This record gives sequence, C-alpha cells and structure tokens, in this order.
Amino acid sequence: MSAARQVVVEADGGSRGNPGPAGYGAVVIDPATGEPLAETAEYIGVATNNVAEYRGLIAGLTAAKALFPDAGDLRVHVRMDSKLVVEQMSGRWKIKHPDMKPLAARAAAVLPPSSVTYEWIPRAQNKHADRLANEAMDAGRDGRQWEASASTAALDTPARATVSTPPPVQGPPGDQVAGAAKARAALAAARGAADTLFPVPEPGVPDTTVPAAPVSAPAPGQPAAGSSRQQPSGTPQVGWSSAPDLGAPATLVLLRHGETALTPEKRFSGSGGTDPELSATGRGQAERAAEYFAALGTVQEIVSSPLRRCRETAAAVAGRLGLDVRIEEGLRETDFGAWEGLTFGEVRERYADDLTAWLASPDTAPTGGGESFAEVAERVAAARDRIVARYAGRTVLLVTHVTPIKTLVRLALGAPPEALFRMELSAASISTVAYYADGNASVRLLNDTSHLR
Repeated sequence: MSAARQVVVEADGGSRGNPGPAGYGAVVIDPATGEPLAETAEYIGVATNNVAEYRGLIAGLTAAKALFPDAGDLRVHVRMDSKLVVEQMSGRWKIKHPDMKPLAARAAAVLPPSSVTYEWIPRAQNKHADRLANEAMDAGRDGRQWEASASTAALDTPARATVSTPPPVQGPPGDQVAGAAKARAALAAARGAADTLFPVPEPGVPDTTVPAAPVSAPAPGQPAAGSSRQQPSGTPQVGWSSAPDLGAPATLVLLRHGETALTPEKRFSGSGGTDPELSATGRGQAERAAEYFAALGTVQEIVSSPLRRCRETAAAVAGRLGLDVRIEEGLRETDFGAWEGLTFGEVRERYADDLTAWLASPDTAPTGGGESFAEVAERVAAARDRIVARYAGRTVLLVTHVTPIKTLVRLALGAPPEALFRMELSAASISTVAYYADGNASVRLLNDTSHLR
C-alpha cells in the first residue's frame, strides 16, 4: 500500500432552465504541478442546478478514489463555486431539501469524511469544471454522451492550471499518475458507479442563490442614481473596468409581502396610510412562501420592513425556519401622502398636475408631503449598505414592498429612476441581488408566483 497522497477536485454542475437539461463536470488535479490527472463529465437529463452540482461532486470524488485505489491515506481538497454544496458538505448549513439529502449522503460515503476538505471559490476560478459541465450539456442537446476526447484528447496533452491548496500530504518522490490509459479506465469506472448508485432525483425547487454573471452596479455606500449627492473623490472604481473581488457575496433574497385588501384593487398603499394586515389570500401566500424557503434551505437571516403586512409575512417564514426577524426602518414603503388608499385613476382625477410632475421627475413627491422616489432611493441604499455590511457572505431574506424592491434591483443594474415604472412585482414574488466586495452586483428575478399557489 502506497503512502499518503493529496489531490484537488474541482467540480461544477449546471441546468439550462433550473430545472432543465443538466450536466456536470469534474477534474482531478495534482496540487504540486497543477496538472489535471483525470476529467469526467456527463449529461444527466432534466435536473436543477443543485442536483447537477452534487452529481459533479460525487463523480469527482469517485474519480479521485478510482485513480488511487491503493493510497493508504488519500486526502482530497474539493473546490466548488456552489456555496450551497460547500456549506452543506462542510456541515455549516443544514440540508433540508429532500432532493439534496440522498446526494449529500452519497458524496459523504465515497471517502471518509475526515479525508475531504471543502473550499468555496468564485466562478471565475472554476472554469475547467464549468467548461466540462457545459460540454456535457451540449452533448446532451445533440443527442450524444460526453467523451473526454471532445476537450482534452483523454488527457494525452493536459492543460496546466494554477491551484491553491492546503499544505500537501507528503508522499514518496516521483509518485505521479502515469499515462492517460489509467485515467480513462478510472473515469469509466467512476461514471458507471455514479449511474448505478446515484440516480438523479425528480426536479425540485429551483435554486435561487447562485448568482449570475456580475453586472456593473453602484457600490454600497455610493449615491443612488437619481440622487443629488456627489460621489466623493477617490472612491474606488466599480464595474467591468475595475479589478474584480468575487469573494462570498451578501445575497439579498427580496420577498414582496403577501396581499392585503388593497393589493388586488391596485390602490396606493405606502407607509403613510392605514398599515393594513394581510388578507386571507395574503396569509396563504405567506405560508406557501415559508414552505418554499424551508425546502430551499439557504436563507440564514430574515430582515423585514416595520409595516404590518411585511412583519406578518416574515413571521410566517421565520416560524418555519426557526429564525428571528430583524426590523429595518429603511425598508418601509414610500409615503404616498394624500394618495394613500386611492387608485391611480382616482389620483389622476383629483391631482392631475401633481401626478404628471411625479411621473416626470424622481425628485417630485406625491401631494400632501409624501416622499419622492429620490428620497426613497437614499434611505433604501443606506439600508442596503447596513445590511450588506452586517451580513457579508450570508443569504438574507428581505421582506419588503414594491418600491424598495424595485429600487434595489434598479440600483444593482445601474438603471435610471424611470426604470421603476417598467417593472411589475406580484404579491409574494421573489427577486435576488448578490453584492460583492468590489461593489458589483448580480440580479436574479423570479416574478412567477406559481410556486406559492
């Protein structure tokens, strides 16, 4: 039996539709040279992102084990850009989704848990596995299975890679894997084992925590678009021209409160009105939102607007997740002044000139001392900054209103104030914004509320 050996496994999975056509990719790397020792990838049919990511992890661990069956003390350092998989397999997050539990158990059974460590890496550092996963999905689209020769000629001419790992476990000098034939045999065995032992579960709840490609956005602490504040001199540049910092983001999951009696009538309902409670429909939406987030298993904190309809929605989710709710005043809805409780048509009849001015400028407030959209943007951006600073690297559910959610999305996209009038948010709808340390943000929208019916 040979002495101890350490390798790195980089794995990824993807779904074009979530759930949709899915595939995974994994590569086993020599940490001393950065050389890939083995690759594996497969199209797995219709599945979610998370299922595909777990399948990639399982295949990567299985391939590492197959490459070194006689290693007395094989140590594997796993690097993935899936925060969910890394945190769950590290034991820091609970595994609540029924589709994930059997996959996590299979991954944990491939090698002794004490011999595997996990590290989250930005997507940009996981390009090899991501490429393999996309090749597998492309192959599935074309009605074929992925073959190693499609990308690396079965490792006969492997590409070099730079890998950051913990200190290596020492083995005898020159203990290297020789030749592509051994790698091909090991990977064939690994794929066969995965097919037999790890069937794909039925598609479950789509993952809403994986960020899309970063979009240029105002950095937390910088003035909101449409604001009269000037950017301080010397403020670090953000956007595509700045140096990226893609460490673990603060991920804000934006949940609009459930319906009130005013919602289906499309009446102005802000922070200056009657503070209505949830209707029976709204309470049902809140309960189904709680079920959704309980199944998802990714929310770590809950922050709510102080208004009643949000506190009631947040309480329903918090009760299911066993979390406390923190109140953030900056997340309250716009004060619509004299327009509170009126429909748009009624406001047009009574305050036509004021309404026209309000629609034309973000600096104009509703009749009777309400808030302008510029003022709302200022306080929402300040609340965002506080939340991002407090919960860096965590996933936070923000239960709030139409204007704050639209404002957060608008600011993340760098869109002008008039974009507020081009968005629609249903009651209990979900959007997600991930904020990175370099000030960039990524936005994901899920305005379809069919999952809450």
